[in-house]
Amino acid sequence: TNTCCSHPLYRESELIQENYLGVRNAAQRKLLDELGIPAEDVPVDQFTPLGRMLYKAPSDGKWGEHELDYLLFIVRDVKVVPNPDEVADVKYVSREQLKELIRKADAGEEGLKLSPWFRLVVDNFLMGWWDHVEKGTLNEAVDMETIHKLK
Repeated sequence: TNTCCSHPLYRESELIQENYLGVRNAAQRKLLDELGIPAEDVPVDQFTPLGRMLYKAPSDGKWGEHELDYLLFIVRDVKVVPNPDEVADVKYVSREQLKELIRKADAGEEGLKLSPWFRLVVDNFLMGWWDHVEKGTLNEAVDMETIHKLK
């Protein structure tokens, strides 16, 4: 659950603040880098910036994460060709399958672990966004003003 963080670079195309275009450009780049999805399959104007999340997740006592993440959504049919240096596995899941994966991770079954940021997204946003996607009302879920501080 840790693939395709946008991580904008210090380059002109990824510094554009208007309509979050720089972040959307960075996400498009990372989808190619990590999942092998070509840019033409994920046009930047099709991304919906939904929100921002500031989170902190300790790791081994020496390292951890403390990031401001932009949460983008895109619904497209794409061919995924994961970069083996970045991605160990990919899996499409239904809502019920996701709930089962979360249950297994919580129970420590099958050695399943979820990244801290993904769990925060699931617990705070994802199911509501999923409802909006199904209803065709995703724009109603947009909140780019708030920075959600999550731990």
